[in-house]
Amino acid sequence: MRRQPQVRARAKRAAATSGGIMIDTRARFGHIVAPGSTDDARVRHLTLVLPPQHAARLFQVQEAGATDDQLRQIAAETLGEVYFRDNGRRAHGLEVELTDLEHLEFELQPGRRLVASTAHW
Repeated sequence: MRRQPQVRARAKRAAATSGGIMIDTRARFGHIVAPGSTDDARVRHLTLVLPPQHAARLFQVQEAGATDDQLRQIAAETLGEVYFRDNGRRAHGLEVELTDLEHLEFELQPGRRLVASTAHW
């Protein structure tokens, strides 16, 4: 898809407006539940679909030239909202910290990777 910018742009628009994107990551996740309390960080492998509004935010900051650290922070916030807080249905006030990133991959559609990284952030 790298060599087909129009196809990529259409897929990103669809992900940001209706389909969302799939994220697959293996990283150390820690939680800050309340002032002064934390949950021990542990390595987790998560694969889930991020809703369109989260996909749109990631695309916007990426296109604006966000650093890897900024993208990692947004990914942590997004995973906190979607996975750990279940879109506001549980774990209110939980903050997620993402460290020791082993793998992070976004997929627009099955078989079409947007970003793949094996960097340790």
